[in-house]
Amino acid sequence: MNHASIPLHLTVLTGASRGMGLAMARQLLDAGHELVTLSRSTSEDLARAAVAAGTPLQQWNVDLGAPEAVARRLGDWLAGLDAGHYASLTLINNAGVIPQIAPLSRLQPADIARAMRVGLEAPMLLTAAFLAATEGWVVPRKVLNISSGLGRRAIASQASYCAAKAGMDHFSRSVALDEALKPHGARICSLAPGVIDTGMQLQLRSADASAFPDAGNFAQLKDGGQLTSPEEAAARVLAWLERPDFGEQVVADVRQP
Repeated sequence: MNHASIPLHLTVLTGASRGMGLAMARQLLDAGHELVTLSRSTSEDLARAAVAAGTPLQQWNVDLGAPEAVARRLGDWLAGLDAGHYASLTLINNAGVIPQIAPLSRLQPADIARAMRVGLEAPMLLTAAFLAATEGWVVPRKVLNISSGLGRRAIASQASYCAAKAGMDHFSRSVALDEALKPHGARICSLAPGVIDTGMQLQLRSADASAFPDAGNFAQLKDGGQLTSPEEAAARVLAWLERPDFGEQVVADVRQP
């Protein structure tokens, strides 16, 4: 397919190497979005999917635990784009890490720092770079932050993850206020994607109950068939992104109407 004269929808997606992120990447390519992924590793399967779909794909192998350099690279790259070539621009901050499942007092400082850098600092820096580099663009711009119910309901032994997601929700609220004052401001939403059957969920339900009191609850979700597949969750999240009222509710959950 020749995209040279067709305005493209450009999406930048973090955490696309596995789970829901990989499923979103595949679905975005199938939908014809030009895609830039920012992940710890690249995917040959994703590269083949892009060729099959005839859709442009760039896979950046980056460390979001050192987000300043990644944000500078993204900002510089976006600033060099031709605005007339695109119908919309979207940033999806999906990457996140779960540190050791234990009370905060038992964690190593480096583990806490990495969880906060990947889960909160990186989304903030990437969002800042995305908005600054494209501020003069008049096409629709969106920032979708993948949050979690754990940013709104704390659990034991996950202080870093809960704090990062709560921070993501609240910085989204603040940025939405900033953008609402601009003539062509971006729309932003911090969206909880539901409970998904991923490696992260496996970590939680397999944890030692003495260190993680909620392990049994997560196991019950799996046993009760209450987990959605990464593919189904990705479809729900991307459908939310396409809603005409996207951004009106800045902190949201896919399980809400």
